[in-house]
Amino acid sequence: MVKISENFIAQLKAVCDITSVISSYVELKSIGRNKKCLCPFHLEKTPSLVVYEETQSFYCFGCGAGGDVITFIEKIENLNYVDAVKLLASRVGMTVLEDEQGDKLSKKRERILKMNKIAAKFFFNNLRLDKGKAGLEYFYKRQILKKNIIKFGLGYAADSWNDLQNHLESKGFSCEEMFEADLVSRSTKNGNINYYDKFRNRVIFPIIDLRGNVIGFGGRVLDDSKPKYLNSSDTVVFKKSLGLYALYFAKNSRLETLILCEGYMDVIAMHQGGFTNAVATLGTALTAEQTRLMSRHAKDIVIAYDSDKAGRIAMERASKMFMDIGIKPRVLKINGAKDPDEYIKKYGAGRLKVAIDEAQSVTKTKIENMSDKYDLDDPEQKRNYINEYCAFICNMVDPLDREVYIGELCRELGLPREVISNQVNFILNKKRKSYRKNVDREFARVSYRDKINPDSAKYPKAAKAEQGIIKFLFNNPDYADYIYNKIKPDEFITKWHKRVYEIMLDRLKLNDNFDVSAFHSVFDEDEMGTFSRIINENSNFSNTVEVLDDYISVVKDEHEKNTENISDMTLEQIENRRKDKAKKKRW
Repeated sequence: MVKISENFIAQLKAVCDITSVISSYVELKSIGRNKKCLCPFHLEKTPSLVVYEETQSFYCFGCGAGGDVITFIEKIENLNYVDAVKLLASRVGMTVLEDEQGDKLSKKRERILKMNKIAAKFFFNNLRLDKGKAGLEYFYKRQILKKNIIKFGLGYAADSWNDLQNHLESKGFSCEEMFEADLVSRSTKNGNINYYDKFRNRVIFPIIDLRGNVIGFGGRVLDDSKPKYLNSSDTVVFKKSLGLYALYFAKNSRLETLILCEGYMDVIAMHQGGFTNAVATLGTALTAEQTRLMSRHAKDIVIAYDSDKAGRIAMERASKMFMDIGIKPRVLKINGAKDPDEYIKKYGAGRLKVAIDEAQSVTKTKIENMSDKYDLDDPEQKRNYINEYCAFICNMVDPLDREVYIGELCRELGLPREVISNQVNFILNKKRKSYRKNVDREFARVSYRDKINPDSAKYPKAAKAEQGIIKFLFNNPDYADYIYNKIKPDEFITKWHKRVYEIMLDRLKLNDNFDVSAFHSVFDEDEMGTFSRIINENSNFSNTVEVLDDYISVVKDEHEKNTENISDMTLEQIENRRKDKAKKKRW
C-alpha cells in the first residue's frame, strides 16, 4: 500500500476546499455560516447533511455519515482511502507519489529551484541596466535603501514578452519547464502553442523558503493598473497558503514576537526600520497553516494590517484564527497612516516601536471599538453598551479573563463590581441552560442509533458530558493539561469516548496537526462520521471553563457511582457521600 505523508495530506486539503468539492456532487444551500444539502448516501426529502466550513468537515443527521473531504470522496465514489486521496489530488493537479514517481518529482523540483534562482538573479541584474531604470527609480521613490534591495533580492521584469524566456532558454531550460515553474504563460492560436513571460513591467519580490531557496515571485505594477500584484501560482516547490514572506529573515531575528503585515512593501519597510521580525502572507488571506507556522516561531503575534475597513475585517478574521490555536494576538494601531510603511515614513521607526510595544490585545481593541458606538452620557445607550460588553466577555473561555474585563468596565463607568458580575453570571447561566436543553434534544435524536458508541444508550448523561469534554478539547487544545489534571481517560464511562480522548491527548503530546484529517489513520469511515458529529453539532456550544467543569463533574460522578461498592460503606459514609453529591450537582 502507498504510504502517504501527513504533510502531503495537509497540502492537499489546503487546496481542496470541502464546500467546492461537495458542491460538485450535490446542490448546497447556505444556513448561517454552514451549508446544507440532501444527503447522497441515503434517500431523504429534507436536507440533513451539513457542511461545516470552519472545521472543513461534514455530518449527516439522517444516516450518521461524516468526516472530512477525503471521507466524502471515499463514500461517494466507493473508494478506499488511498484511491480517494489520489482522486482528490488529480482534481487539483497534485500527484500521490510512489518511489519511482518520487525520484522524478525530486528531479523536477531541483530543476525548478535552479530555474527560480537564475530568474531571481536575472531580475536583480535588470536593475543595473537601462531597461531596469524604471524599477530602480520605483524602489528609490519608496525610500528602499540599496542594502535592502540586495537583502531581499528585489528586481525588475522588463516590459518585454520574452525577456526572461530567452534568458532561461540560453541556460538550457525548455519552455515546458518554465511553464511548470509558472515563470511563463502560454496561449494557443491556430493550433500553435505560444509562450510568453508571466511577469512584465513589474518590480519583483522573490519568495524565499526557510532553507533559502527561491520558490516563487511576486510582481507589482509601477502605476495604478490592475492587477496591482501578480503572484506565482502553486507549483511543485511553492504553495502560497503554506508559507510566509520574509520568514527566512524573521526566524533569525532572535525575537520572541512576529509582526504580521499585509504586503511585501510593508515587510521591507519594517525590516528597514529595524523590525526584522515582520512577515506577510503571499497574496492570499491568512490560512490556518500559516498561523500554525507562525506559532512554531513565536508565541507573541502582533497584527499590523492596514487601518482601513478591509484591514479591520481582515484583522478580526486573523485574530480568530490565532485564538483557535491558543494564541492571543495583539493589534497594532497606526493612527494617522494607512499602513506600517506610511507610518514609518511620517513618524519614524522610533514611534512605531512604541506603538508595537503598546499594541493591545484583540479583546481590548474590540471593546474600544464597541464603546465608540455609544454615547455613554445617555442612560439608554449606556445600558445598551453594558449589555453588549457583558455578552461579549461571556464568550471568553477563561473565567480569569472575564474577571479582569469586569473590573475594567467597573472602573470605566464607576459601577459596583456586583452589578456587572451579576449581569455576566445571568448571561452565563442562561447560555448554560440553553445549551443543556439543546444537547438533550440533539442527543435524544442521535443516541438511539449510535452503533459506534453503544454505551451511550446505557449511560446517556455521562455520554453527553463526555462529548462536551471532547468538543471543548478540540476547540481549545491549549487546555489539554487543565482537562487531563481534572479527569483521566480511565474515568470516562463509554469506551468509544475514552478512546477518542486518549487519541486526542496523544496527538497533542506529539504536537501533531489537530484537525479532522489528523484522525484518518486511527478511525474507520463510520468512526470518522461520529467524531465529526461530536465536534460540529450544537452550534451554540457554550465554550467556557464553567461548562467544561460541569461536564467533568458529571462524568466523574458517574464513574464514582459505577465503581463504588455501597455495601462496604458505613451508614455515615453513605450519608456523607449523598451530601457531597448534592453540593456538586449542577445538572
